[in-house]
Amino acid sequence: MPTECSKDSLHFGSVEGRAVVADFGGGTITSNAGALLLGGIDKTIGLIDRFAAAFRDRRDPERIEHTTRTLVGQRVIGIALGHEDLVDHDALRHDPVMAVLMGKLTPRRKECAPVAGKSTLSRLEHAPEEGPVDAPARYHKIGHDGAAIERVFVDIALAATREPPKTMVIDLDATDSPLYGQQEERFFHGYYDCYCYLPLFVFWGRHLLAAKLRPANVDAAAGSVEEVARIVAQIRAQWPNVRIVIRADSGFCREPLMCWCEANDVHFVLGLAKNGRLVAELHAETVEAEIAAAKSGRAARCFKDFQWTTRGTWSRSRRVIGKAEWTSGAANPRFIVTSLPAAVIDAATLYEKIYCHRGEMENRIKECQLDLYASRMPAATMRANQLRLWFAAMAYVLLCALRRIGLAGTELARATCGTIRLKLLKIGAQVTVSARRVRIAMATATPARDLFQIVHARL
Repeated sequence: MPTECSKDSLHFGSVEGRAVVADFGGGTITSNAGALLLGGIDKTIGLIDRFAAAFRDRRDPERIEHTTRTLVGQRVIGIALGHEDLVDHDALRHDPVMAVLMGKLTPRRKECAPVAGKSTLSRLEHAPEEGPVDAPARYHKIGHDGAAIERVFVDIALAATREPPKTMVIDLDATDSPLYGQQEERFFHGYYDCYCYLPLFVFWGRHLLAAKLRPANVDAAAGSVEEVARIVAQIRAQWPNVRIVIRADSGFCREPLMCWCEANDVHFVLGLAKNGRLVAELHAETVEAEIAAAKSGRAARCFKDFQWTTRGTWSRSRRVIGKAEWTSGAANPRFIVTSLPAAVIDAATLYEKIYCHRGEMENRIKECQLDLYASRMPAATMRANQLRLWFAAMAYVLLCALRRIGLAGTELARATCGTIRLKLLKIGAQVTVSARRVRIAMATATPARDLFQIVHARL
């Protein structure tokens, strides 16, 4: 005869004669207790307040339930926690930790939740871009200032360093954001073999300085001069004496970018696509590398430093470094062009210690796209998709600050955003709200307990 139990119970066999029964009657419980650390790091760097200040809210304050700061903060923290879709917030709006982070435990109206659901957040993500003197939109009461949002990324990066460095190496790269609908400005890209956008990312080390959405029918370097000019002006307004070096692959080796750098005292180290003339220039070094590889049985490389110009696209002769490498029984020539003089840095050091480190930026882009969903572009308009990209980018900035400040010197000091989320943020806890406090009781056996306490002490 079956035992008498609740119809909501879920049975999972037995252990040592005891029935294993599960139900959903545990009370107020969250799976995002670790997000408290995100709230702490936000107070340290002021990200949500800076980001929210770039939005203009023309709604009647007496009639709204959720402020712009609540909407912006909820979206950024939601992405950081792995909730990439707006529909996730119909459940997340009841999460007690999210309510704590937004500073709002009790809604003004009984039919509302403490934080917003998908419909309200959708209005935020479709907020039109407005200038300083734009008239209020008839149907869109929330607008955004794109230029102000772009300034926030650089401001936070500069504020992270107390003393200006002697040299800043700024990386540029383009990547694809695949599209699966009929989005605005949707084009097929032959290299990526899909319909996509072609966003431009700009990093300084681990600091994200820009994330610009572009259609896929443009050159990889399209808009790079404008982005670099804006970022450099913002940097020099605060650090006028810092040396700035632009680093990128051959997709950015374009005359307008190099000319702008030379005219504005900005150095560059750019990949240079090989051709028959360049390979011929490296012939003697290639033979030398082949002989060395034959003697040692291992790959060998030689470098050549020379002046070079093109037949029509370059306006002047520039320093080019060729790497003659013999590996796996074949030549593997590579070239870079730079404005840095040989008296400052030699060819081998420039190629191996400066240019080759450019690949680290690709890991940062992977974090943004794979861990924080920066490649998800489901909206119909490019404007809305740009906002989604900025929300994901801000989530990266928030987690990057947590890694830099709270996790320095720990086993997660170089962990990816996805690993940090899994080990430190997705923690289950029981939430009890009383008249005097909100108690978030995490499991005693939480694996990241010691690390959590270290981060809390630092914040």
